[in-house]
Amino acid sequence: MVTMSDIAQRTGVTVTTVSNALTARGRVSDATRSRILAVADELGYEVNLTARHLRVGRSDTIALIVPSVHDYFGEIADKLAVLAEATGRHLVLERTSALTESERAAITFQRLQMFDGVLLSAVGLDHDDVERARRRTPLVVLGERPMPATVDHVRLANEEGGRLATAHLLEHGARRVVVLGGSLGAEFGISHSRLVGWRQAHADAGVPADPRLVVPVQDYDVRHARAALTALIADGVPFDAVFAVTDMVALGAMSALAEHGLRIPQDVQVVGFDDLLFSDFLSPRLTSVDPHSRELAATAMRLLEQRMSGDDAPPEHVVNPVSLVVRGSTRAG
Repeated sequence: MVTMSDIAQRTGVTVTTVSNALTARGRVSDATRSRILAVADELGYEVNLTARHLRVGRSDTIALIVPSVHDYFGEIADKLAVLAEATGRHLVLERTSALTESERAAITFQRLQMFDGVLLSAVGLDHDDVERARRRTPLVVLGERPMPATVDHVRLANEEGGRLATAHLLEHGARRVVVLGGSLGAEFGISHSRLVGWRQAHADAGVPADPRLVVPVQDYDVRHARAALTALIADGVPFDAVFAVTDMVALGAMSALAEHGLRIPQDVQVVGFDDLLFSDFLSPRLTSVDPHSRELAATAMRLLEQRMSGDDAPPEHVVNPVSLVVRGSTRAG
């Protein structure tokens, strides 16, 4: 295990100086502090979190590190900010654009030292990265990527959401359901987990699932979604419903269908996922899977508060439930 003495030896300063730099106490120049923190990060120095809680003052700041600040993540951030403010803390939002190098930069020792705790939704970090961050600061992970069993982890019931959406379409007459934003090659993430639910619903209903109806969408972007469904229509692949893996993808699908004179829900039924605010203001109003983001945010903040208070209870792995909100874009609405 790396000690303060190891860092002192590498940087040529005293152990006291290292301690002051790592705990943000005492008089240490910015240059020396930066050098010490960089070496601590390089050597993999780990903090005794219980001792840290007892001796280091609060910054009253929590970091939320996410791939994007739009759509679903924006709604989560808003709810987390309200919860943080209720405890006298501020939420700092850091966007990584789903770039592994940006995610790693966000969890260096120097960055983590600035916060009382961190809520992390990572795309490219491996288990070692996350475990190292957990040992340095109170940490709760959000999202679909598989995480170490040692870290608190809150995720959505994405498979169940995909199953609910697809089963609803099949129950109301659809037989060829496009999963727009799915990916046959993905091993994790919503492209995979929501596709698993799509497959399960087909199996439950005894309806064949045509792999040609699995249509990827780059970055789940509304323009890419419109282009992807437009290409499927141009290829002549028949379909009578769309399960879009996000509401933004559904918005792109609805645009493509309108451009081709296809009526919703008479010709093609559409279901989204996220139940974003705009879903209730489209024409027709969008049937969507509700991720219950308020409950997810509350669970994540509860777990983080426990860790910030020094609680060393076994980690919790929570699957947040989902439900279907039926509106006018399906025949039941």
